[in-house]
Amino acid sequence: MSPRRQEQGKNRSGSVLNLRSTGSPGSVRRSAVLPSLLTFLVIVASGGLLFMIEKGMLNSMDTPAPRGSRRLEPIRQAGEHGGVDVDSQILQEIRNRTIRAMCSQRNMPHSIWSLSPLQRKTLFQHVLVNDKYRFLYCYVPKVACSNWKRVLKVLGGALESVDVSIKMDHHSDLLFLSSLKPEEIRYRLMYYFKFMFVREPMERLLSAYRNKFGEIKSYQKKYGVEIIKRYRKGRAKDPSVTGDDVTFGEFVRYLLDEDVERMNEHWMPMYNLCQPCAISYDFIGSYEHLERDAEHVLQSIKAPPFVHFPDRQTWYKPVTRQTLHYYLCTLPQKLLRELLPKYILDFSLFAYPLPNTTTEHCRH
Repeated sequence: MSPRRQEQGKNRSGSVLNLRSTGSPGSVRRSAVLPSLLTFLVIVASGGLLFMIEKGMLNSMDTPAPRGSRRLEPIRQAGEHGGVDVDSQILQEIRNRTIRAMCSQRNMPHSIWSLSPLQRKTLFQHVLVNDKYRFLYCYVPKVACSNWKRVLKVLGGALESVDVSIKMDHHSDLLFLSSLKPEEIRYRLMYYFKFMFVREPMERLLSAYRNKFGEIKSYQKKYGVEIIKRYRKGRAKDPSVTGDDVTFGEFVRYLLDEDVERMNEHWMPMYNLCQPCAISYDFIGSYEHLERDAEHVLQSIKAPPFVHFPDRQTWYKPVTRQTLHYYLCTLPQKLLRELLPKYILDFSLFAYPLPNTTTEHCRH
């Protein structure tokens, strides 16, 4: 076994998840979310779930019985005695309870077949299939999905190594759930290992903004021009608009007018892309602890020892906490208050605290 596979770094705030049960009847619609559910979401996303667990406030909430997803062994840390990182297991339990409680609500989907056709189409187009190692991976753009696709191509024999220097083709040599028949989909959902990776919602959004509008001409032309003409005063009919100078505030205004179910995948909420209430994911890793969580997945699918998760490219510019703080604090408070509800399921289900952008906080 490779040294990379054997080593699991210590961390005081692990963010991995073994899901054992989700789902309940109903179909998801933004308009169908009850006020009481929104209240619960805000409590969860504000970091209040741990308090609720400690006080036993969730003990009386009904959660559905397990739906058959396998139970994984706890993640082992490379500590002095090889024990389990307690903080990591606590966060796993927080996310487990959160998702079970949230997904048991009446208006949440209980299976992929209770999703609307558009929701199901989006989901199936983001779930990649590997039949050799029997797993399903729901990819989320801006959450290391290009590197995971490299891993899938190596496991499928299309690439010799994850370190081969090539421009990533996001569709060739990959099998999507959307290519399979209903009975084939049912079988794989029942018997395959299922995983996804998540990222702090506003950090992911900022990463998409900086990448697509700062570097990608096709996005500047397709989305940037429209955004500037729509939201910048006096430019509605300006033929000289190139779309390469979209401000973050203009981008946010554009998002506020967009239906989440029809957004571009790079800024569509993670919930809508992967539907964690409709699919019982066996594991949800996080971008914040990418290498450790990725190695856990490779162990779980019994990948060959020579297959490792790729290192980040040298040219990659990460979104730092300071950078995110700066961008969010430049937004008018009204815009941010209107934006957060669009991503509230991402914050709450995956246990990310809502950003603090009070006037006092933004001064520092």
